[in-house]
Amino acid sequence: MTDSAPPRRPRVRAPELIGKGGWLNTGDREYTLSDLRGRIVVLDFWTFCCINCLHVLDELRELEHRHPDTVVVIGVHSPKFAHEAEHGAVVDAVERYGVAHPVLDDPELATWKQYAVRAWPTLVVIDPEGYVVAQHAGEGHVHAIERLVTELEAEHGAKGTLRRGDGPYVPPEPEPTVLRFPGKALLLPSGNLLVSDTTRHQLVELAADGETVVRRIGQGGRGLTDGPADRARFQEPQGLALLTDGTVVVADTVNHALRRFDPETGRTTTLAGTGHQWMQGAATSGPAREVDLSSPWDVAWWQGRVWIAMAGVHQLWTYDPEDGTVAVAAGTTNEGLVDGPAAEAWFAQPSGLAATADRLWLADSETSALRWVDPDGAVHTAVGTGLFDFGHRDGAAGQALFQHPLGVTALPDGSVAVADTYNHALRRFDPATGEVTTLATDLREPSDAVLVGEDIVVVESARHRLTRLRLPEEAVRVESVAHRTRRAATEVAPGRLRLEVIFQAPQGQKLDTRYGPSTRLLVSSTPPELLLKGEGAGTDLSRELELDAAVREGVLHISAMAASCDDDPAGGREYPACHVHQQDWGVPVRLTEGATDRLPLVLAGLDEQESGSQMP
Repeated sequence: MTDSAPPRRPRVRAPELIGKGGWLNTGDREYTLSDLRGRIVVLDFWTFCCINCLHVLDELRELEHRHPDTVVVIGVHSPKFAHEAEHGAVVDAVERYGVAHPVLDDPELATWKQYAVRAWPTLVVIDPEGYVVAQHAGEGHVHAIERLVTELEAEHGAKGTLRRGDGPYVPPEPEPTVLRFPGKALLLPSGNLLVSDTTRHQLVELAADGETVVRRIGQGGRGLTDGPADRARFQEPQGLALLTDGTVVVADTVNHALRRFDPETGRTTTLAGTGHQWMQGAATSGPAREVDLSSPWDVAWWQGRVWIAMAGVHQLWTYDPEDGTVAVAAGTTNEGLVDGPAAEAWFAQPSGLAATADRLWLADSETSALRWVDPDGAVHTAVGTGLFDFGHRDGAAGQALFQHPLGVTALPDGSVAVADTYNHALRRFDPATGEVTTLATDLREPSDAVLVGEDIVVVESARHRLTRLRLPEEAVRVESVAHRTRRAATEVAPGRLRLEVIFQAPQGQKLDTRYGPSTRLLVSSTPPELLLKGEGAGTDLSRELELDAAVREGVLHISAMAASCDDDPAGGREYPACHVHQQDWGVPVRLTEGATDRLPLVLAGLDEQESGSQMP
């Protein structure tokens, strides 16, 4: 074999692309894999609630830009929440997040099942001859995929099986609305309203009527630029909070930064963040301009600091304006719902904050939960049970349900209003009674609300407007509904279950063992009684679990991490480029006699036991 021979890699015939919702961003044309033969196809299994999926969209933009005539990215939208199965909601999300490639709307998870996907996001690479050659779960894999793309371009260019040309993407027509998917709003001391006009990458100051544009802040394109209103650039800004000096701190979400806007001068400056996304192993405190952040979604002033809902890593951080530093305040980076001391709590995409004298309220979107932090730093849950249960149910907090709330607002009577985004409703929780009620319905993806006198102004994100409501004295009656995530439970045998996390270091890399084990596996379950054996942390990516046959259904929570570095056998580089691959899975399981006793989860690579002429 010569050095120029292509590397040997497993090849699995790719199943067809099927989605009941049809295709978006193709000019109404439907595609099959045979239409894409000759191109390198990257399937992005995503759902629009998932912050990790949004990170991957940003990563893929670079890949698409560098390989425009050989790579076709196809987004396969695979819903978690009931609302995400609505076709109109997918159409909105594709525009909201600037998805510039074709998207297959798969509300029934048909293609998800054909490709045996178990996690959002998952990337699958199909070669020009229609074979699956790689699969990656989680974010941070595009560097490995680009290396593979370069190899496939050379290999199939030499074979004559590579077809270059324009891709199938057809952009939709822009809509002429004043706001476009606004995120959050803030009442300024002047009486005007400041709104984060997220999809247009701007801030917009509106007059007190909530409709008349006073000025726009930002050029309107993606970027991270300080300066006056007509020069500044943002990237999908979200949260806004008023500081004691009258300036506004802005959660500049996709720039992974905090910005400061001065309403008096109109200038924008950068307070915190480097513009790069925080990754495992990076600093978690220090000078604010030197520490990476990860998708800050909302901000609030509480206890002399700016608190940050760091959705990208499922944590709360703080920014201290006195010494210009940032630090983690609560959360482990594991995704889930765990209360207790700040350092041990788990969150799941905290996306809305509201401060009162004795509580910092937060909307924990992926657990459909309303939670709060007390002055001692302990984390509590008012409403919500975990990652898999959601719906629209009023009543006692222990039974009430939300669906992916993004905002929370403190009300004068000590209760809070919750922007219950995927239920298209404004809800209320009263800590004095422990009751949840519905204040208003028929709102389209409300993402925030702000008090203005005796009214509450709601950000109707998917109607591209602010809606003024008089706070009702009586609740709205709503029919109670409850849902679970749309994934079917995996049937596994009771008793022994072999958990195997598949990780194959990308071509040209090897496991980084310079400082000890380079892998980590953390396993738990809901309910805890499901696991008789195998709970806890370890360094082996395979583990023998024992499941209690008396617990018929539950969820296995699995977090895996592997670190790999460029393989440089000649030792030419003192500091080889290294990458951390991490993914959290929540796997619903149903214990069934005679079912499989093996649970494979692909972090990177292909499961060789599943290889063959067709994927399962």
